Amino acid sequence: MKSAYELAMERLEKAAPTTKLTARQKQAIAEWEAKAKARIAEREIALESEIRAATAAGDLEKIELLRERLSQERKSIQAELEAKKEEIHRESAARK
Repeated sequence: MKSAYELAMERLEKAAPTTKLTARQKQAIAEWEAKAKARIAEREIALESEIRAATAAGDLEKIELLRERLSQERKSIQAELEAKKEEIHRESAARK
């Protein structure tokens, strides 16, 4: 007897079958992830130095704005990465 989880997974597989990625596609995703990680690190380094300067100056409003900016830039880069990964997955699904 199958559990409710197993039955749900079977229905999900029928509705949206999983696609197998090629080695090239997996490598492309890994490269995009590495680029995104590097871009995030770059922005963190740049903005953290500005945050430290604002902290030293006691400018609380600027600190908050910089932290918010850093958060938005992280989200933007992550969203771009997810869009690229989805594009690669769609390529794989279109080949079937």
